[in-house]
Parts: sequence; structure tokens; C-alpha cells
Amino acid sequence: MTNGATTARCCVAGGGPAGMVLGYLLARSGVDVVVLEKHADFLRDFRGDTVHPSTLEVFAELGLLDDFLTIPHQELREIGGSIEGTPVTIADLRHLPTRCKFVALMPQWDLLDFLAERARRYPTFRLLMRAEAIDLLDEGGRVAGVRAKTPEGELEIRANLVVGADGRHSTVRARAGLEVRDFGAPIDVLWMRLSKQRDERTQETFGYFAGGRLLVAIDRGDYFQCGFIIPKGGYDALQQRGIDALRADIAAVAPTLRGRVDELRDWDDVSLLTVTIDRLTRWHRPGLVCIGDAAHAMSPMGGVGINLAIQDAVAAANILSATLAASGPVGEAPLAAIQRRREFPTKVTQTLQVVMQDRIFRNVSMDVKPSPGTTRLPFALQLLRAFPILRRIPARVVGIGIRPEHVRTPERPAAAGPGRAPAA
Repeated sequence: MTNGATTARCCVAGGGPAGMVLGYLLARSGVDVVVLEKHADFLRDFRGDTVHPSTLEVFAELGLLDDFLTIPHQELREIGGSIEGTPVTIADLRHLPTRCKFVALMPQWDLLDFLAERARRYPTFRLLMRAEAIDLLDEGGRVAGVRAKTPEGELEIRANLVVGADGRHSTVRARAGLEVRDFGAPIDVLWMRLSKQRDERTQETFGYFAGGRLLVAIDRGDYFQCGFIIPKGGYDALQQRGIDALRADIAAVAPTLRGRVDELRDWDDVSLLTVTIDRLTRWHRPGLVCIGDAAHAMSPMGGVGINLAIQDAVAAANILSATLAASGPVGEAPLAAIQRRREFPTKVTQTLQVVMQDRIFRNVSMDVKPSPGTTRLPFALQLLRAFPILRRIPARVVGIGIRPEHVRTPERPAAAGPGRAPAA
């Protein structure tokens, strides 16, 4: 039963990085936009917590960078770790042609809270929490809005354009009947917390690779958010071996964490991320377009997913803001333009992820004990060690990405400027 209705020029389903950045940019341009977020807040752990230089560049263009960097964070200027027991620096971000030559490590809820607070300063922005998109409104084959579930009952949001930004398990793309191409992934990831000692440097503990197994330790100030690679579908078998087996495997891959694995008391301290790499063959239909993970789910390799999603949002705002600011329907031409603009960098990034996963993790097995030093350092990594200048190549791929976007949308007079409250 539908208990309410509202209207907007644009309804964004999903309050993740892509949805919040798009909502902010459209509101900044004077567009009446509603963002739906199904949870009551953004406090969910084990999400993408790396804010790359490309995203920081966008914030700089919006005049938000200085305030954003006042939020507690760590700065990663080199990416590397221990590979088969040998310290290796893979990417050197210090030479990037960006204002910020580092990856900011920050809980994603801080990023989303920051965007929400800034977006609310614009009178045309509405964020509806505990509002989950459950279906689409269809009028003659054209998407005309969203049906959302809220604590007060169902709500209809009629909109000239619906944007699906509701993640890799997108309800919007499923209800729209958009075809998804799955590229497969040989791995899943277990996320967990382990304490961080005060004098530990992030660079020295960012990643550990041994015996075809990888553990990534993301510095969150007083603890590490750790991601441990397991074979695809191997979680049940690992549980049968017991939590002690997981502790032993982590200690074998990352010996410096050996004294902390007992902090994993039971399986409630571990979260499973099922890794998926997929992409829509067509990102849009009349009245609707998908961006971010709803259009293309990424592997966590390189931490590029959140930043690619934000690049989608910037491109979508650049293409759509003028059309949405005017009256009348939104045609399919600008929606197709979004896909044309963002499909190439998505394809290149996903191809790189698939190749790397297949080469590194295809033979991962829970039956093989990680043993540092048993495998010769790959030739590519030998080159990175011998010729430090080569580290700038992976730094550019990870830090900036393929075809970075820049803010082209104006801040229209109808909106309240940054630092000022909107008119009552």
C-alpha cells in the first residue's frame, strides 16, 4: 500500500559515494534532487575506505578539499608491502600531477556524512534515510519514478529521471530488466579488524603476499581494517576448519600480525565480501540510467571501485545538469552519452582487474599453507625494485585512473553557496 507521494526532477536510488556525489552536484546546479538511502545512517564497516587523488581533485575543484582533509585520516603516499617476504614498493604517488599526491584512508561513513552535510546546504537537495527503492514506476515503457519502502509505509517518488546508484546488488537495475554481463572472479574477501600499534607505519603494513595469498591492512588510526583473500566459495570450507585455522593462515601470510590474530574470537568478527566483476551491456532505458556499482561491480583490487563510481557521478552531472535544470523530459541521448563517456575507463579497469586476479589468484587454495619466500619475485616486481621511476605507472593507474573527470557544472544562484545555510 502506498501512503505518500512526492516529486523531483531527479531521484537517485542509493546513498553511497556515487549517489551522494551526484546528488550534491545536481543540487549545486539548482536541480531538484531526492537521494534515497535504505539505512538509518552511514555507519557500516568494511566498505571502500580509500579516497584516491582523482576524488580529492574533484573536491578541490568544488572548493571542499581543505574542509574534507580536516576529517581524521591517514595519507598513503606509496603503495607496497611484503611480497614473498621481500619488501616492495609498487606505486609511488608522490609524482602525480594532482593537488594531493596520496590516498586518503578514511572510513566511508565520514565521507558520506561530509557529502550529506554539504549537500543539505542547497535548498533543492533532499536525502531520505530509511527509504529503500523496491520498484520502478512505469508509464508506457518509460521509467517515471521509484516506489520506496519507508518506516511510514510505501512512498512514490515521481521523477523526470531515475538514477540507479544502489550498488552491486542493485534493485533498480533488476527491476529495469537491464542485462548484466558477469566476468567472474576466482576470489572472495574476508574483512576483519586487528589492532594497530602506535609506532607502525602504514606503508610497511599495507599489503602482505605469500604463497598466492594476500592480506591487505588498511590503516584506520587505532586499528587495521584487514582484507584476507580466500578462494571463491571457500568460506564454508574455511569455517569447517575452524577459526584457529584462519588465525594460522593470517599469521603465515603476515608474520608481523601474528601476535594479534587472537583478537578474532569467533566468526562473528569476520565479514564475507563476495567478489564480483560485472557490467551492464546497456546502462540506461527511457527515464533511467545506472552508475557506479549498479552499472559495473568492481573487484576490491586497488581500491578503485569507490573512485570509479565518483568519476561516474561527475560525468553524469556534467552531462545531465543543464537538461535537468530546464523543464521537460530527459531524452535518451544524454543517458547514452553517460555510458559512452564512462564505459571505456570501466572496461579498461575491469580488464586489468581480471588479468591480475587470474594471474595471481587463480590457483589459490585453502589446502596450501602460505609460505613466504617459496616463490621467486615476479619479473614485473623485480623491475619496480630495480627502477623506481617505473612505480609512477601503477601510481597513475590507481591514483588517477583512466580518463579522469573534472567538474564542469556551474553553481547556480538558486542554490545556497558552500558555508551558507539555504534560505528558509
